[in-house]
Amino acid sequence: MERRVFKNKVYTLFSQMVKAMANPHRLEIIDLLGQSGRTVEEIAKETEMSVANASQHLQVLKASNLVDIAREGNYIRYHLVNDKVFETWSDLRDVGFERVAEINKLIQDYRAQKNSLEAINIEELVTRMKSKNTILLDIRPTEEFNSGHIPGALSVPLETLKTFIKTLAKNKEYIAYCRGPLCVFADDAVAILNRKGFKAKRLEEGFPDWKIKGLPAHAN
Repeated sequence: MERRVFKNKVYTLFSQMVKAMANPHRLEIIDLLGQSGRTVEEIAKETEMSVANASQHLQVLKASNLVDIAREGNYIRYHLVNDKVFETWSDLRDVGFERVAEINKLIQDYRAQKNSLEAINIEELVTRMKSKNTILLDIRPTEEFNSGHIPGALSVPLETLKTFIKTLAKNKEYIAYCRGPLCVFADDAVAILNRKGFKAKRLEEGFPDWKIKGLPAHAN
């Protein structure tokens, strides 16, 4: 095989893989599957797509070997083939934060409305978790928490927070985390906690970001 033919073919294959990711719905699906495996119905509900559309996007990702399936009884669950797929999305996301001003403006404007502009990163969280004064709240759905979570975190899905808040002490600091920088569960939780007089901040990243850093994770 001639050198140019080889390069054309290999770069074409890489571009096909990138093309499979180059869709807003498919990027959101990758972000979701970074939390836990899901059925097509669950993905459709989360992304507010029809089941048929969600299935089409999943087939594109599967054809490019970015997602795989596992059968559980009568259900088929989709999952990322490995953590490198999420890492690729995470790297792309970080480049967007650094180079696309409009992305940061959208995020800043949204968080200004929620009064949740102040955040901490994973490195700061590791330090703060050494203090008994810091309580970590996982705001994701229970199923995602059970699939994997930061050690020591309490599972408090957003819809249960207003009830759970009655058990919290006001002399503690609360750090809320969810799926990642583009997830808004933690922002909503911080807004609720602050309104009730609690000292609360959100974690800038999410559980998948914690995991790909090689930090310990628990699963139920």
